Amino acid sequence: MTNKPMHSGRSLLQRRSARWLPLLLVVLAFGDLRTELILLADHFTLTGLTYAIRDHQLAILVLLSSVSLWRRYR
Repeated sequence: MTNKPMHSGRSLLQRRSARWLPLLLVVLAFGDLRTELILLADHFTLTGLTYAIRDHQLAILVLLSSVSLWRRYR
């Protein structure tokens, strides 16, 4: 019987650098949605919200999955 380490073989440096990925994705998603968020804050309409969701699907998906990403790369 051999004692194998419990980690998946990634070094400590790789794990630390991977922790920044969810934060970077969230910052980029908010950067992409910046104009729409400003417009919605000034005057909220259902049409504006629909436009933001429809035309920025990737940014919305990143924000919705950010909790899962944070747990995955923690």
